[in-house]
Amino acid sequence: MNLKELKNNWVKDFASPLIIAGPCSAESESQMLETAKRIKESTDAVSIFRAGIWKPRTKPNGFEGVGVIGLNWLKKVKEEYGFRTATEVANAHHVAAALEADVDILWIGARSTVNPFTVQEIAEALKGTDKPVFVKNPVNPDLALWIGALERLLGQDVKNLGVIHRGFSTYQKTKYRNIPNWQIALDFKQQFPNIPMLVDPSHICGNRTGLAGIAQEALNVGYEGMIIETHGNPDDAWSDASQQITPEVLADLIGNLQIRNSDISAFDDEMGRHRTLISDLDFQLIEILSHRMKISEKIGTLKKENNIAIFQPERWKIITEYATQKADETGMSPDFIEKVFKAIHEESIEIQNNI
Repeated sequence: MNLKELKNNWVKDFASPLIIAGPCSAESESQMLETAKRIKESTDAVSIFRAGIWKPRTKPNGFEGVGVIGLNWLKKVKEEYGFRTATEVANAHHVAAALEADVDILWIGARSTVNPFTVQEIAEALKGTDKPVFVKNPVNPDLALWIGALERLLGQDVKNLGVIHRGFSTYQKTKYRNIPNWQIALDFKQQFPNIPMLVDPSHICGNRTGLAGIAQEALNVGYEGMIIETHGNPDDAWSDASQQITPEVLADLIGNLQIRNSDISAFDDEMGRHRTLISDLDFQLIEILSHRMKISEKIGTLKKENNIAIFQPERWKIITEYATQKADETGMSPDFIEKVFKAIHEESIEIQNNI
């Protein structure tokens, strides 16, 4: 069996969209129970209560989770409030402890996904389990690595699989803690539409203000749900305080989400016309880009013959300024236009380098 042959019917056992909520870290029994109680009182849309028991930190000597004792607190949450429970596992020891505590759902974090040795260890420890296991995308935008992690789990007969899109690290200064890079996640979804995908707006945003927008974008493109960090008193949280929200804010966020209809049969004709137009425009774009690159080739030959450096900063400045101006005039996103022109410019540089 391969990933495309999987039938992940387990997700149908939960409300749609599937919503997982709870604190970034388990801090105390009272914190866990209070948060669970307030979630239960605020909304009936949350199916699964999450909490980090072990916390992989960038630097040593920080709070790295309460450890195994927190699993008992998850048990109490399940007993008192009826939530199924979820936590992250990062090694075989974590898996053994979580399975013994009967945690319902496990996930592999981004820092683990990036390391095939770690994923293999976790997969072997999970061998044959029927518990759902989610895999977060790796820290870096590497689709093959993400898929490989799932293949390692499937190789150990772990079949109830799902993925979590939590964004990708970048050195660029952006409004996100981890840039969404939607295309990579959508490429995954296109290849494996049978594998449930959740979004993690908490880790994408790194703050509270953008959560609703990211959650809605994910639902707009067919994600099955979301995992959102929720804390009784976010400002005092022991980890990732800035991106956690209260149960009451969570309830408002969920209440304002628009659930999209995936059935477009009623609009097939009109949709078909629009898609035909887009296909035609896409073809024209390719033709124009091809013509542009042939001109770049001629310029590259001139530069070579006259011993001129390929990259001309002043020329690039003129191009970017003009692109920004046209973006304003047409009402398009300057960030989008900049990305397009950067990609075109990089290809031109590559062509001229080859000359």
